[in-house]
Amino acid sequence: MRKALILLLSIAILSGCADDKNTNAGAVVINASDYHASLDQITNIMVHDIFSPPVASRIYSYSNLAAYEIVAQHNPEFESLTKKINADISIPVLDTTKAIDYRMAALIAQLEIGKTLIFSEAEITNYRDSLFVSWKENNEEIFTNSEAYGMQVADAFKKWIDKDNYKETRTMPKFSVYTEDVSRWQPTPPTYMDGIEPHWMKIRPFTLDSASQFKPEPHPEFSMEEGSDFHKELMEVYEVRNLMDETGNKSEEMSIAKFWDCNPYVSTQRGHLMFATKKITPGGHWIGITKIACKKANLDFDKTVYAYTTTSMGIADAFISCWDEKYRSNLVRPETLINKFIDDLWKPVLQTPPFPEYTSGHSVVSGASAEVLTQLFGDQFQFLDDTEVRYGLPEREYTSFRNAAKEAALSRLYGGIHYRSAIENGLDQGILLGQNVIKTLNVKAL
Repeated sequence: MRKALILLLSIAILSGCADDKNTNAGAVVINASDYHASLDQITNIMVHDIFSPPVASRIYSYSNLAAYEIVAQHNPEFESLTKKINADISIPVLDTTKAIDYRMAALIAQLEIGKTLIFSEAEITNYRDSLFVSWKENNEEIFTNSEAYGMQVADAFKKWIDKDNYKETRTMPKFSVYTEDVSRWQPTPPTYMDGIEPHWMKIRPFTLDSASQFKPEPHPEFSMEEGSDFHKELMEVYEVRNLMDETGNKSEEMSIAKFWDCNPYVSTQRGHLMFATKKITPGGHWIGITKIACKKANLDFDKTVYAYTTTSMGIADAFISCWDEKYRSNLVRPETLINKFIDDLWKPVLQTPPFPEYTSGHSVVSGASAEVLTQLFGDQFQFLDDTEVRYGLPEREYTSFRNAAKEAALSRLYGGIHYRSAIENGLDQGILLGQNVIKTLNVKAL
């Protein structure tokens, strides 16, 4: 009887505690809440380090995928995603003859990739080391084996990540601004920053065959002639903002605009002083929604990692697709034209981000994220979004992910930073991209 019990415990340890509620002696019980906490830590550091939305998406996708590939080796319910995208990476094989906790190894790989891609390495190292002390005290053999394997996978990922063209884009020329052409993008107040990530379309995608695969239809032809389609859209931005001023800061439109702001670096100037307010990115907001959905559905560790991974890969490809169009069409922002031709004192509700207008990044990312999450959790998944509570904003309730995506897209009109075509065509662009992610990765319902 005793030998049988020992054998059963050994099998459970080797399987990495397959049941989240399992309390096997000598093994650390790692569950979905540990993964949420780990990803939250990476998000917090990205907010602190002020990563741009495209770069943040790269960090989320690689760190989650590294963890997932370990889960996929152990859990027959899931398949390798790197094989589905024909990634040039060889994942080390999990040695099941050793006492190893694959969930621990997955967390180690995730944190190592996250540490590699962020700036404040000390912060994530301290967090990781605190976990290591606890895990080692529980069972040194399992920890040692799990750490070794997790680092092997992380090392394989680092070699693959190094080939995604990110390093090369760091040394490419800055974006050229043509001030003589009023239709083209100009830096906007208050910081008048250069256009960020003008070469992001050159980053290796996950599921796209090219950055232009889901190239949207062109925006209305630029024209300041009254009655033209473009001029109508410009005036809509101007008039919506003025109407919001009349209804006050408590209007629904104002609440929506601020809730979906997701600008990682908002500059505020008071007299001679200028300081920054740091927030999550649009991708970070949808990662937060993924967390909410996983917790509401009470997903276990493996399914939680799967949800984060498929969603974050969609977010990453959405930024590549969107940035491809932004720097091709190079369209001027509403704020620039309104200040120049209509009202030099007009200001948008939100601070205009430092890159061209068309299409709306939040619209593309939201459309893609909502499609993947709908496939994972269902079309009528109701949720309470508390992602922005940490930034002093109240919760908002949604009847579905697609409903949330439509509101997120429309928030850019209320915020005064996008024309309607950028919003609607951007949402369509994201939806098509999200459907492609689902097909390519064969995303399964949870």
